[in-house]
Amino acid sequence: MATKLSNRCRLIKPSPTLSLSAKAKEMKDAGIDVISFSVGEPDFPTPDYIKNAAHKAIDANYTRYTNNAGILELRQAICDKLLRDNDLKYSPKEILVSPGAKASIVNALTAVCDVKDQVLMGAPYWVSYPYQVALANAEPIYIPTKEEDGYKIQAAELEIAIQENPCTKALILNSPGNPTGAVYTKEELAALAEICIKYDILVISDEIYERLVYDDVKHISIASISEEMKQRTIVINGVSKAYAMTGWRLGYAAGPANIIATAGKVQEHSTSCVNSITQYACVTALNEEDDSIEKMRQEFSVRRDFLYNELKKIPHISCFKPQGAFYIMPGIKWYLENNNQNIQTSDDFCAKLLDKYSVALVPGSSFGMEGTVRFSYANSMENIKEGISRFASFLQELNPGR
Repeated sequence: MATKLSNRCRLIKPSPTLSLSAKAKEMKDAGIDVISFSVGEPDFPTPDYIKNAAHKAIDANYTRYTNNAGILELRQAICDKLLRDNDLKYSPKEILVSPGAKASIVNALTAVCDVKDQVLMGAPYWVSYPYQVALANAEPIYIPTKEEDGYKIQAAELEIAIQENPCTKALILNSPGNPTGAVYTKEELAALAEICIKYDILVISDEIYERLVYDDVKHISIASISEEMKQRTIVINGVSKAYAMTGWRLGYAAGPANIIATAGKVQEHSTSCVNSITQYACVTALNEEDDSIEKMRQEFSVRRDFLYNELKKIPHISCFKPQGAFYIMPGIKWYLENNNQNIQTSDDFCAKLLDKYSVALVPGSSFGMEGTVRFSYANSMENIKEGISRFASFLQELNPGR
């Protein structure tokens, strides 16, 4: 018997970043020297002070179910962090701790969206946003952004999108952004906030890369623009990226108490609480931070500079210098239009690159930006040097007369 699958789930495709990472691992296991720039995961170990806190939690037998929303000590630590770093005042009842920022976003969308609601997002977008919106029975709507605008939504474009989509319920905003590394300024956020307030639009502000900004760039949360905007914002954050804790699975949402309570009910009947050991370790991560986090950020900055400079040396490659996160998204459109191997799409390009040169990149089509590819420089400098060399060789092969 062939059971009919739900319409929303039949539209969902596997995550290309996880799929490429899995394929690269299979090739490595087969003895192939693969360099993967696909998955967004720090290559550093979790700092010792956090691991030590986890050991202490195990020894103290903190191994049982916790409050669904998270232990009070952790929710208070998150409140303290938001006040200290973002000038945002929350109470523990306005915090929901979830198994990763992904779950935080899904919980929030499920809490606020109904059938026929529309959720706006800039393109390029993180690969999971459209599917998360679809899982909430809403419709994703894309606002194209341009490299010359730093891949950031412009206020005028946001207003047009809202006017053209009268069922708009929310805007997903990602700063620092994946896949481009774009970071919104306070002035840009204020302009967007004005439009959101005017049309009573909720903002889901994904700030998971908050700590990873470079040069003189400063991260600003749109919730800090005004109290009125704060009441229309759900801040999403977590420990995966900045603290090198991807496998620990802890994210959180901060927002209006009624939305957080409803998102908590969603979580009660899906994943339930985050594992207790991670929660206690994260109390220490937020309250007792040492210099290891800043050292990781500095190393990412060095890698970014090297990779960006090497990409700029390659003929016909366009490249926006990322201001945050650990991704860079060069344009390869010229090579798609001028190559000797009938490669026409970024998917074809990445498949051929992996097959012939054992380098794994994510095609821009996965982010709604055909004609580009994404590198993650959460990788060793040794791998970055070898990987960019192979990438350049591949382009030379595609068009020797460039």
